[in-house]
Amino acid sequence: MLKRVGLGWSVPDFSTLCRRQKTLSVAVPYKGSAGPLNLLIDSTSIKAEGEGEWNARKHGGPKRRLWRKIHIGIDEKTLEIRAIEVTSSSIGDAPMLPDLLNQIPPDQDLGSVTADGAYDTRTCHDAIAARNAHAVIPPRKNAKLWKPDTPGARARNEAVRSSKYLGRALWRNLTGYHRRSRVETKMHCVKLLGQRLSARDFDRQVAEIQIRAAILNRFTALGIPRTVTAG
Repeated sequence: MLKRVGLGWSVPDFSTLCRRQKTLSVAVPYKGSAGPLNLLIDSTSIKAEGEGEWNARKHGGPKRRLWRKIHIGIDEKTLEIRAIEVTSSSIGDAPMLPDLLNQIPPDQDLGSVTADGAYDTRTCHDAIAARNAHAVIPPRKNAKLWKPDTPGARARNEAVRSSKYLGRALWRNLTGYHRRSRVETKMHCVKLLGQRLSARDFDRQVAEIQIRAAILNRFTALGIPRTVTAG
């Protein structure tokens, strides 16, 4: 490929690429949108080829299944990935939400954070309230009111009262919870680049997923229309 584009660069071997991938720092580009950022949160598991499976194919014997979990937050308007974390499959969804919010610049206004019921925890609501954002998280079916000792707890109690008074279906329509389907579609796009990870080392797997996010944001930016006032 380098010869076809007329570049006289030397091509590194596979081992060199693997060593560099482990320490590769990937910057996920984004254009952003005007106004407050409405963040949509979701997570999914992706198959990773672990040391056990590789040895089983090479030498025979039992193999163990290995999964990684991808946590992302996307801009509701531009559908660009604004935050991404990679963890083992044993890490839950809710503990990663504060880390995702920390990837949003402090000077960026957050309008809302939308996530499913797995994020209905004190830590998540407090983290969202700390950014002066509105949480769109459906309370659990057996949700009880929390002690109103923090802004996040008070906002969550209002959601519990509203969902019980209006009904869960009407509450979801009024709060725009259905917008969360957009982040599910984005997660499907991540997996369209490969249903499994090729790297076996965790640091390389993180770099591989971050590269996917950077590629998807480039694709998304090419498809965002530019509106210009005429006349």
